[in-house]
Amino acid sequence: MTIIAQYGELFIVLACVFGFFMAWGVGANDVANAMGTSVGSKAITVKQAILIAIVFEFLGAWLAGGEVTATIRKGIIDPALLQQTPQYLAYGMLASLLSAGIWLMIASAKGWPVSTTHSIVGAIVGFGLVGLGPESIEWGTLGQIVSSWLTSPLLAGLLAYLLFRSVQRLIFENSDPFAAAKRYVPGYMFLVGFIISMVTLLKGLKHIGLHLSFLDSAGLSIGVGAIIMLFGILLERRIGRESRAGDNFSFASVERIFGVLMMFTACAMAFAHGSNDVANAVGPLAAVVGIVQTQGHLGQASTMPWWILLLGGAGIVAGLVTLGHKVIATVGTGITELTPSRGFAATLAAASTVVIASGIGLPISTTHTLVGAVLGVGLARGMHALNLRVLGTIVVSWLVTLPAGAFLSIIFFFMFKGMFG
Repeated sequence: MTIIAQYGELFIVLACVFGFFMAWGVGANDVANAMGTSVGSKAITVKQAILIAIVFEFLGAWLAGGEVTATIRKGIIDPALLQQTPQYLAYGMLASLLSAGIWLMIASAKGWPVSTTHSIVGAIVGFGLVGLGPESIEWGTLGQIVSSWLTSPLLAGLLAYLLFRSVQRLIFENSDPFAAAKRYVPGYMFLVGFIISMVTLLKGLKHIGLHLSFLDSAGLSIGVGAIIMLFGILLERRIGRESRAGDNFSFASVERIFGVLMMFTACAMAFAHGSNDVANAVGPLAAVVGIVQTQGHLGQASTMPWWILLLGGAGIVAGLVTLGHKVIATVGTGITELTPSRGFAATLAAASTVVIASGIGLPISTTHTLVGAVLGVGLARGMHALNLRVLGTIVVSWLVTLPAGAFLSIIFFFMFKGMFG
């Protein structure tokens, strides 16, 4: 207890610095994933993506990012095992934030879309192994996380394939694609409004104490979907048929209609992402603050101060602005060529997968889901449309993420242990 009393303020300062660094990594990597399909399809520019993220990621993180956090994230280790040495938990959380932040910085600089959740989980596993021993790790939880590497991209890829095939069948293979787009796109707009609302209600608002059932969320989302559809119809009416040389079917005008969809999708996905994934950065930070506030009494939930969410939101935005463009390029253009219609199918499939996973309790990675969805859209056009070399690099980066986080965390854990005792 004396170590926490002696160094408590320094622990909080370090946690804030490392927490901001981790949030920066989330912004550089994970937010770029959410924006990649919109930018890659040219529905919005990189500057517009950054502006959307500044507003909606920050609002999502601050307004719906969470008020109460558990001492340990994701149930990886049991805090009761650290009752006699609570300073080890502080060292472990600091080491986890720093190691996950460093790994995300490396991955973002290389343009690798990796999972921020898996980065922090790997880091917590690392310090759990060296601080408490292998028996302290919840290996069942780890097994679920590993299984999500396969289930997330497969489910999202299948949904994206089916969605884009429906777009091809109903619109692009129609004798008059522009008229078909005017007729069917409002239905897709309803789907976007419904699914994105479900993502936000199920994954975001539970943090502010609003616990809606799946049916309540579905009812509200139907209403939101109807409003979005009506709003979309009004915007759609302003898009006229364009005549271009070599474009006898007005495909450019069809893509402009889908571009309207992508603008809304980008805003909503940014809010939902900010409300959900900011926890990866502020969860361990709040745990350190809680340890200091309770003088080392573990197992208690601590109320998250408002400034922690502010710090997390600011870090996310800073990461996207400084380094986000590299992962945006990988997801948006590296895997397969995207247009607004293809980007819409990928984004909606990814969001749908998150909703399905929430409903059945399947562990999932937003990053893996979106990459799988983009892959599904590419497959709908044939294997020739995929860049298999980029895909191979992405898969390797996924496999390395958890052990890389664990290895770095072990090093930093012993460093803090040596510094503070």
